[in-house]
Amino acid sequence: MDRDTLIEFLIKENKELKERIISLEKLVCELQSKIKQLTIKKNSNNSSIPPSTDLTRKSLSLRTPSGKKPGGQKGHEGSTLKMKETPDEIHKLIPDYCNHCGKELADIEAQFESKRQVVEIPPILPIYVEFQSYSKICKCGHKQIGDYPSEVTNHIQYGASVEAMIGYQSVYQYTPFKRLHELFIHCFHLPISEGSIDNILKRLSAKALPIYNAFHVHIGKSKRAGTDETGAKINGEKGWVWVWQNELVTFIAASLSRGKVTIQKLFPKGFPNAILNSDRWRAQLNTNAKGHQLCTAHLLRELKYLIQLEKTSWAERMKQLLLKAIELKRKCAEYASDNPLVEEIESEMDLLLNETINKSQSPKTLNLQESLTKYRVYVFPFLYNAEVPPDNNGSERAIRNIKVKQKVSGQFKTGHNTFCILRSVIDTCIKNKVDVFEALTLIAQMPIKPTE
Repeated sequence: MDRDTLIEFLIKENKELKERIISLEKLVCELQSKIKQLTIKKNSNNSSIPPSTDLTRKSLSLRTPSGKKPGGQKGHEGSTLKMKETPDEIHKLIPDYCNHCGKELADIEAQFESKRQVVEIPPILPIYVEFQSYSKICKCGHKQIGDYPSEVTNHIQYGASVEAMIGYQSVYQYTPFKRLHELFIHCFHLPISEGSIDNILKRLSAKALPIYNAFHVHIGKSKRAGTDETGAKINGEKGWVWVWQNELVTFIAASLSRGKVTIQKLFPKGFPNAILNSDRWRAQLNTNAKGHQLCTAHLLRELKYLIQLEKTSWAERMKQLLLKAIELKRKCAEYASDNPLVEEIESEMDLLLNETINKSQSPKTLNLQESLTKYRVYVFPFLYNAEVPPDNNGSERAIRNIKVKQKVSGQFKTGHNTFCILRSVIDTCIKNKVDVFEALTLIAQMPIKPTE
């Protein structure tokens, strides 16, 4: 091989090696990024996935230390078990003889020393109430028969207190049918089959349906609403349970779709009066509403994940900006748009959204920046409206009840709509400080509205 040919060969080989080195360096960067993603895993503290999927149960809260000592704080009114002034039973412990010398003490008057009380639950036995109908014949010849109460429709049936207890235990306390059947046998001495439990829940939800429908109407007309959705297995299929709520009412509904078809079916007019609080799910953000508010709690969890994964200063600065805005909300419920403190927040946001982020080094951070740029007007409405909170925690609390129910029972076979109706009523009662069992008892006493 002559000298010129050798040089040409070496130049070509050198070029190929350089291209290979560049390719390998790119591959190394990609693999390093994947390794980092595998090392920094998403969990309930740095993303929106539920706590039940966490591999470890150790909590890493977003809250910062308050500096307070653990336990009850000074000035906090505690609660303790107190004696009853007029006990139901009194057992007098009067000595009959002296433990020291053995003499009888029957002739000596006893002097009161002290008292102690024990709280017991008496045996719970069902009460069978019989209604007897009589008749009288009027002088006109008409036979008048006494009417049964409207809720008494069969020769033997379970009363309102039984129906309310089943609704309370099944929907509020998540007790499965089998355990509920055993509870009634062992504690209430009343055998109720699982089939009867199912029928009672359906009947109770049918009575509660007008109330549930009123919640639906209220949310549709409300000035503020939060919304969220979660996966739920419905009779073996992948389904979704949706929630719309505000400070007064919770409305829960089940669907086989997570898309906009569910929203359009339930709220065809959307929320023309409301600022709708949600995460960045497209179906929620595309819902017709007066305005939208992105949940800052969701954003802070995402930023925490990005700080752990890509370690960008942008994510840390965005996190601090959101915390600063939330702190402003705590100090004052509503600000004017020309308030200097708010203008400063808005300016900092614009600077962060216009900042250049290296796509190859921080692709996920760039994705969040682009998303926030797209939904820029949905970030700070809570600063200008006293009724709008910065987070969507109310919806997440409502959704958590569905996840707990799923954990206990595994799936909804046919009772998903029943659960949604009754749980909506229960959550609304809790918000309005209404006794849940008392409310369910009143509903159980209602007649079932005939279907048209």
